[in-house]
Amino acid sequence: MKFTQMEKKQLVIYGLVAFAVPYLLGVLMWYGYNHGIDVSVFPNAQMMYPAAGVMLAFLLTKGKDEWMPRRFFITFLVLTGLMIAMCIGSIFMPSPTVWLMAVQFGVIGASILGWIMLLTEKREKRTAYGMRWKNWKKALFCIGLFLLLYVLRTVIACAMSGQMEILGLIAGNPLTWISVASLPINFFLVFIAFFGEEYGWRYFLQPMLQKRFGLRWGVIIVGIVWGLWHMPVNLFYYSPGSGLESMAAQQITCITLGIFFAYAYMKTQNIWVPVILHYLNNNLVPIISANYSADVLQNQQTTWGSLLPALLLNGACFGLFLLAKEFRKKRKETAEYAKIDTNM
Repeated sequence: MKFTQMEKKQLVIYGLVAFAVPYLLGVLMWYGYNHGIDVSVFPNAQMMYPAAGVMLAFLLTKGKDEWMPRRFFITFLVLTGLMIAMCIGSIFMPSPTVWLMAVQFGVIGASILGWIMLLTEKREKRTAYGMRWKNWKKALFCIGLFLLLYVLRTVIACAMSGQMEILGLIAGNPLTWISVASLPINFFLVFIAFFGEEYGWRYFLQPMLQKRFGLRWGVIIVGIVWGLWHMPVNLFYYSPGSGLESMAAQQITCITLGIFFAYAYMKTQNIWVPVILHYLNNNLVPIISANYSADVLQNQQTTWGSLLPALLLNGACFGLFLLAKEFRKKRKETAEYAKIDTNM
């Protein structure tokens, strides 16, 4: 099924914001990295761009829609602009401690303001633009299933590497359980970044591509696109010393996790489910690594030899959900099932 003219306009606007902005700022990341300047502000800001692209696309193509939550959209776009300003400032006025604190408080402040603006919008507006919590039983099932699979993947990975004793040390550390207990509270203080990604990938782009390429291929393409979107972060933050290997590993992660996130979204039609899953995925890494700090994500070393085990393990735990019944609808049912308004 082809895109409508309005959908084409929306995709162009979305692409310019979600991709052109991080790639252009990637030049600044390259400059900063090569001059020994801290670039940790950039990954936090980049998480805002997909949703900002969606919101700008809606404002420019459907601006007269009375059910659009304009107050929340405009607030989000302004906050995204402030995050971009922080990125630029961190390069031209480098001060790692100052900018790290600024971005941390910025994300918290943006999340609190975001909740205020979102919850003061009319319920009908939140519903019309996919931001209402619903199907809570299915939602809790998907969240619980993800946690189970995440733990299972961790146990298998430790067993394969002969490091099972590390799990015992992590489980015996009180800081582990303090960190786990703080996850639900912290979510409300940093949700804006994870919403920033998932509202773009799962709410907007996934149904668009499923309508055009089918339920399965649409999700796979989203995963590939999501992985490519990480390129500046892979090259200059996650794994500067093994950028190509990191980009390949990112494809494995984004495609397989993207399949499960898509499954959860299709099952619940609740965007908050993939938002929560994304938050858990990112914030459990410091815990299972026993680092207990987001610094564990920076300056990683990825090897070509680690890719095949990662593909097999992630594919078995998450990729196999491509066979779930949610993906087995006939092509003619795709537009309706993916909740696409073909008359937009």
